[in-house]
Amino acid sequence: MGYIRELIQQLEEERILPRKELTVLLEEHTPEDDRYLYERADRLRRLSFGNQIYIRGLIEFSSYCKNDCLYCGLRRSNSHAERYRLTSEEILDCCRVGYQLGFRTFVLQSGEDGWYTDRRMCDLIAAIKQEWPDCALTLSIGEKSRDSYQAYFDAGADRYLLRHETANACHYARLHPPEQTLASRMECLRSLKEIGYQTGCGFMVGSPGQTAAELADDLLFIHEFQPEMVGIGPFIPHHDTPFAHEAAGTVEQTLFCLALVRLILPGVLLPATTALGTIDPFGREKGIHAGANVIMPNLSPSDVRRKYMLYDNKISAGDEAAENLADLKARMEAIGCQIPVSRGDYRKI
Repeated sequence: MGYIRELIQQLEEERILPRKELTVLLEEHTPEDDRYLYERADRLRRLSFGNQIYIRGLIEFSSYCKNDCLYCGLRRSNSHAERYRLTSEEILDCCRVGYQLGFRTFVLQSGEDGWYTDRRMCDLIAAIKQEWPDCALTLSIGEKSRDSYQAYFDAGADRYLLRHETANACHYARLHPPEQTLASRMECLRSLKEIGYQTGCGFMVGSPGQTAAELADDLLFIHEFQPEMVGIGPFIPHHDTPFAHEAAGTVEQTLFCLALVRLILPGVLLPATTALGTIDPFGREKGIHAGANVIMPNLSPSDVRRKYMLYDNKISAGDEAAENLADLKARMEAIGCQIPVSRGDYRKI
């Protein structure tokens, strides 16, 4: 057995490796090593969750953002971005449609839009939880104060996704303006976990300037932080950002990172992301075979989906659309998986 496979076995047994060995693993794996890793990750997914793939209804409710991340199409400096905000009633209508389709987790995602004050957010959260008490509610609305996070939790929010994007401070500074810091992001993540959320972090694969050692830092952070959710997707450039001409991340390296996370956290909620489906029409299936167990179809009103353009060519139709759930179920059944009507909570293993 080769050295890379020995490292994969060691990672599965110990759930982490030193930074040097993780870097070697990320730099030197071959397609044969990839297949071996995917088999191990897929086995762990099935041991943890059987053949169930959980769905979340994604509601992208605002494309306004105060931040200026260099990679994001919603950055405040992008004067060509089409901005919109959904009203509370429009958001509740999305939930009504989603509930009838069989969704039992809703994900409210937006740019960091100050128009949605804590009071507005808490009223919205309470309304959703009152009408659909059997559903989980995930927020993905960026960096807030600890008091704000506490207020959302007290109003009924269950989960919070805040991707850290990169756990290396120097690399973080390459991707963001000076006013945004990795220290601030990490403080938010710690607050969320301490309050009691099922907390999600995550990173981009192949972002500009990223090295294998920096990806190793992401894996080390994930092992230390022990999140309940991890969102991983390839970097995809947007034509109206400073990274417009940078190369995109690859399917292969993204799948490899997904599988490594499954070995590190066997019970984690791990999406096959929209970005993965954007760069590969079979990205969802490949992600599941690499250990993913969550898919997030889009419940947003159809007339705003194309406006929430984080990166070029972001898919929002076809099986990515929540109204095509029957087709998605058929695709999952074709690879031996089922989509239950379930909140799909984290399992500590």
